[in-house]
Amino acid sequence: MLTDGELRERLAGLVAEATDGEVEAAEVLAGPARLADLGVTSLGLLRLIDAVDTAFGVEVDPDAFETLDDLVRNVRAREAG
Repeated sequence: MLTDGELRERLAGLVAEATDGEVEAAEVLAGPARLADLGVTSLGLLRLIDAVDTAFGVEVDPDAFETLDDLVRNVRAREAG
Protein backbone atom coordinates (compact mmCIF):
# COMPACT_ATOMS: atom_id res chain seq x y z
CA MET A 1 0.00 0.00 0.00
CA LEU A 2 1.21 3.49 -0.83
CA THR A 3 1.99 5.97 1.91
CA ASP A 4 -0.18 9.09 1.98
CA GLY A 5 2.66 11.07 0.40
CA GLU A 6 3.10 8.52 -2.38
CA LEU A 7 -0.65 8.44 -2.95
CA ARG A 8 -0.75 12.26 -3.15
CA GLU A 9 2.05 12.23 -5.75
CA ARG A 10 0.40 9.47 -7.78
CA LEU A 11 -2.97 11.22 -7.75
CA ALA A 12 -1.36 14.54 -8.69
CA GLY A 13 0.21 12.74 -11.64
CA LEU A 14 -3.18 11.37 -12.62
CA VAL A 15 -4.59 14.92 -12.52
CA ALA A 16 -1.84 16.04 -14.90
CA GLU A 17 -2.53 13.11 -17.23
CA ALA A 18 -6.30 13.67 -17.10
CA THR A 19 -5.84 17.29 -18.14
CA ASP A 20 -3.33 16.45 -20.89
CA GLY A 21 -0.71 18.47 -19.03
CA GLU A 22 -2.81 21.63 -18.76
CA VAL A 23 -2.47 21.29 -14.98
CA GLU A 24 0.92 20.09 -13.80
CA ALA A 25 1.38 17.68 -10.90
CA ALA A 26 3.55 20.27 -9.11
CA GLU A 27 0.66 22.77 -9.20
CA VAL A 28 -1.67 20.23 -7.63
CA LEU A 29 0.88 19.36 -4.95
CA ALA A 30 1.68 23.01 -4.19
CA GLY A 31 -1.26 23.70 -1.92
CA PRO A 32 -4.85 23.19 -0.93
CA ALA A 33 -6.40 24.81 -4.02
CA ARG A 34 -9.57 23.40 -5.49
CA LEU A 35 -8.86 21.37 -8.62
CA ALA A 36 -11.36 23.50 -10.55
CA ASP A 37 -9.46 26.63 -9.52
CA LEU A 38 -6.30 25.08 -10.96
CA GLY A 39 -8.04 24.59 -14.30
CA VAL A 40 -9.36 21.04 -14.12
CA THR A 41 -12.41 21.04 -16.40
CA SER A 42 -15.43 18.77 -16.13
CA LEU A 43 -13.93 16.58 -18.87
CA GLY A 44 -10.64 16.45 -16.96
CA LEU A 45 -12.54 15.48 -13.84
CA LEU A 46 -14.26 12.61 -15.65
CA ARG A 47 -10.93 11.42 -17.01
CA LEU A 48 -9.46 11.66 -13.51
CA ILE A 49 -12.26 9.56 -12.03
CA ASP A 50 -11.72 6.92 -14.71
CA ALA A 51 -7.96 6.97 -14.13
CA VAL A 52 -8.42 6.55 -10.36
CA ASP A 53 -10.74 3.61 -10.97
CA THR A 54 -8.21 2.01 -13.32
CA ALA A 55 -5.18 2.67 -11.11
CA PHE A 56 -6.67 1.87 -7.71
CA GLY A 57 -9.80 -0.15 -8.43
CA VAL A 58 -12.04 2.30 -6.56
CA GLU A 59 -14.89 4.44 -7.78
CA VAL A 60 -14.92 8.00 -6.52
CA ASP A 61 -17.88 10.32 -6.59
CA PRO A 62 -17.09 13.58 -8.39
CA ASP A 63 -19.14 15.44 -5.79
CA ALA A 64 -17.07 13.96 -2.95
CA PHE A 65 -13.87 15.92 -3.56
CA GLU A 66 -12.71 19.37 -4.55
CA THR A 67 -9.03 19.26 -3.61
CA LEU A 68 -6.20 16.76 -3.81
CA ASP A 69 -6.47 16.14 -0.06
CA ASP A 70 -10.19 15.40 -0.45
CA LEU A 71 -9.35 12.93 -3.22
CA VAL A 72 -6.68 11.22 -1.10
CA ARG A 73 -9.19 10.79 1.74
CA ASN A 74 -11.83 9.52 -0.67
CA VAL A 75 -9.51 6.92 -2.20
CA ARG A 76 -8.28 5.80 1.25
CA ALA A 77 -11.85 5.39 2.53
CA ARG A 78 -12.80 3.27 -0.48
CA GLU A 79 -9.63 1.17 -0.28
CA ALA A 80 -10.43 0.32 3.33
CA GLY A 81 -14.10 -0.39 2.65
